[in-house]
Amino acid sequence: MSVILEAKGITKTYGYQENKVIAINDLDLTIEQGTFVAIVGKSGSGKSTLLHILGGLVSPNKGEVLLEGQSLYMMNDDKLTRFRRRRMGFVFQFFNLLSAQNVIENIVLPIHLDRGEEDKEYVDEIVKLLGLEEKRYAYVHELSGGQQQRVAIARALASKPAIILLDEPTGNLDAQNSKEVVELLKISQRKFHQTVILVTHDDVVVASIADRIITIEDGKITYDTYQKI
Repeated sequence: MSVILEAKGITKTYGYQENKVIAINDLDLTIEQGTFVAIVGKSGSGKSTLLHILGGLVSPNKGEVLLEGQSLYMMNDDKLTRFRRRRMGFVFQFFNLLSAQNVIENIVLPIHLDRGEEDKEYVDEIVKLLGLEEKRYAYVHELSGGQQQRVAIARALASKPAIILLDEPTGNLDAQNSKEVVELLKISQRKFHQTVILVTHDDVVVASIADRIITIEDGKITYDTYQKI
């Protein structure tokens, strides 16, 4: 299995001198293509900071991150922004949908921002898979929390990214919606051969669907477990 993402010696600190906080501490990590990876840990463990560094959203103080062999933090801001839009999909706890646009417009937004051409057949397939067919032209205020999260996932998939990164995507959902969203993520990951990295505190749900579970504590990896699903 080929490596798609690699972090080498990444360190991230905040503050100075006696107020200095080490969020990520000289961490190495390799992610194989096509795997579903869950990063778990207590609040303040550094898991979200790690995800943001892997996704090119937060620069490390030291170290480098390579996606498909390209070093993210050797790129200038414009190139990194374009690269993120084309090769990464992001889903956050707060869905970040545009209220003035309907479901399908929200889904294809990143493609249009990049002046790309949407694959309508592929987008239709995603919409059907995520159970959004009847909501294609609905607006955000007409959707439940679970439906909004599905739209966010569809948007992350629409540009056919190399990797999808999710930061506490079920944090605002009830137990049933959380379970449904995570199961849909697994189905879409397998169907579209995606690499998925998901940060969550809900290790019970994730344990049932992740190929690999990484536990973070004090900015370091304490456990790294592969499992058969």
